[in-house]
Amino acid sequence: MKRTYRYTASALALTFLSANACAQDVKVMISGGFKAALEKLAPEYEHQTGDKIVIIPGPSMGTTPQAIPNRLARGEKADVVIMVGDALEKLEKASQTQPGSRTELADSPVGMVVKKGADVPDISSEATLRNALLQASSIAYSDSASGRYVSQALFKKLGIEKEVAGKATKVERIPVASEVAKGKYAVGFQQVSELLPVQGVTFIGKIPDSLQYITRFAGAVTRHAEHPAEGKALLTYLASPPSRAVIKETGMIPVTSGDTAR
Repeated sequence: MKRTYRYTASALALTFLSANACAQDVKVMISGGFKAALEKLAPEYEHQTGDKIVIIPGPSMGTTPQAIPNRLARGEKADVVIMVGDALEKLEKASQTQPGSRTELADSPVGMVVKKGADVPDISSEATLRNALLQASSIAYSDSASGRYVSQALFKKLGIEKEVAGKATKVERIPVASEVAKGKYAVGFQQVSELLPVQGVTFIGKIPDSLQYITRFAGAVTRHAEHPAEGKALLTYLASPPSRAVIKETGMIPVTSGDTAR
C-alpha cells in the first residue's frame, strides 16, 4: 500500500511540477473545518512541488473581520478559498471565484466536547443529549455553519430552545474547544475536525445520526488569484485519492469524485 501511495503522489507531483516550473507562495483562505487536513497535507505537497502554502484562517461566514467573505470584500489577496459549501456558493454567485474551479473536498459532522477531566455525559441518543444539555451549566457553539445549525435547529428539535437560551453562547473567530479547555463553557459544539486538534478537552463523540448536520467543505480559485494555475493544482491534490486518507484522519468524510455540490 505504501508503494502505491508514493507512486500516486509522485505521479500527481509530476503533473503539478509540469504546470508550475517556478515555485510560488499559494495563499489559501481557509475555514477551520478543513484547516487541520490542509496542515497535514501541506508539507508533502510543498516537498513535491516546491510551492509554499500560506494559510490564512477565517470563518466561512459571520460578521467578524476575519470571515473569509469580509476579507475578500476588503480586497485581501488569496489564490484559493476553502470553506463551507453554501458560503462558497454565495461567493460564486457574486463572481468572486473563477468559473469551473470549484472542487468538492469533504463532509464534516457535528460533535461535542467537555473540558478534560470533567464528567463525560452520554449523548448517544436524542433523549440523553437533551438531558446532557439541560444539565450543562453553559453551552458554546461556533459562529459558522455548525453553530448556526446548533442554535437555530438543534435546540428546537430537542425542545429545549427556551431552557438553554440564557446559557448558550456563540464563540466567534476562535475554536470552540479552546474556550471549553479554559473552563469558560461546560460543553462545546463544532465540526468534529475542529474539535479533535484542540488540547485540554475530551471529545465525547458525534451527535446522534437522527440529529446530525453534515457540513460540506469545498474549494475554489479566487477571481483575482495571483497564481491561479498553482491554486487549481493544489485543489486537485487535495481531492486526490492519496489525500483522502489524511482527510479521514482529521474526522471528516472525504468526498469521492462524482459527488455533487452541497
